[in-house]
Amino acid sequence: MAVVDLRSDTVTRPSAAMRAAMAEAEVGDDVYGEDPTVNRLQETAAALLGKEAALLVPSGTMGNQASIRSLTRPGEVVVTAVDAHILMYESGAASALSGVQIQTVGDGSSGSFTGTDVRGAVRPSESHFAPVGLVSVENTHNRSGGRILPLECVKDIAEAAREHDLPLHLDGARLFHAVVATGIDAAAWAEPFDTVTFCLSKGLGAPVGSIVCGSAAMIRRVHRARKMLGGGMRQAGILAAAGLYALEHNIDRLTDDHANARRLAEGLEELGFSVAGAPESNMVMFEVRNSATFVRETLARNLFINSVYEGRFRAVTHLDVSEDDIDDALDRIRELVAEGVQ
Repeated sequence: MAVVDLRSDTVTRPSAAMRAAMAEAEVGDDVYGEDPTVNRLQETAAALLGKEAALLVPSGTMGNQASIRSLTRPGEVVVTAVDAHILMYESGAASALSGVQIQTVGDGSSGSFTGTDVRGAVRPSESHFAPVGLVSVENTHNRSGGRILPLECVKDIAEAAREHDLPLHLDGARLFHAVVATGIDAAAWAEPFDTVTFCLSKGLGAPVGSIVCGSAAMIRRVHRARKMLGGGMRQAGILAAAGLYALEHNIDRLTDDHANARRLAEGLEELGFSVAGAPESNMVMFEVRNSATFVRETLARNLFINSVYEGRFRAVTHLDVSEDDIDDALDRIRELVAEGVQ
């Protein structure tokens, strides 16, 4: 029985064409700024997001943390959404590496918040209070199931931040899902932010890497933070070539992942599962009463789906999952339902 892996869009493998681009990449020492393929990727990414400069980093976590370190001072507060990736899945890095604390605001079910939330988080300038030093937005929002924070909400948050002279960071790990779902280009989403990260290895199909974009001055600061965090790479053009291929070939096809997510959600609902709203991008969140049995039996059928927490599962579609794979996954789950597992 073939494996259908819906754990994450990070499990994709480079296509033959991507591997060929990697094998043929012209390389140099990127720590000296001499890798032409890295330089081309960074220039391409910056132009795509309407920023002056960009920097390749090994991971989304490093991109976020290098940005936080560059935008804040120890003792400050980072305001962000409930269940934000920088709080939930980055191993306490913001406090350990930059000496900042994270305050969550807004709606925990959708990962959204507002300018009013930002204003409410800003405390009087007294010695008792940690000052807010940064506002961070995650779009799309992972833990709510790939929800898209609408652009008008982003602008509202940005307006409130600017009222208080606060910098803005966009954790856009899956930003291009928002781009293809809404038809709003990446530069429009990125415009209000001082730093923007996006992942090449989530949905876009590259094996490794993320990008940080911003002004030339800001990226110089992020570059230093990358060095401090151990992110300097040498002949990284081999990886950058995969990123370039991803940007050139794998953005528009994200619409296929969205269609497959809707197909999966509809199929699960037909089987009697409670789905947490229609998918807005490539994630399906659904409830399972018999969690332990569901995990055991899906694994036995080579169907891999992550449990977010007890009773809730997240299935993620990606370029290695076809429409037929979705139907196959639903057939395997249908067998479980027939056996009373739901």
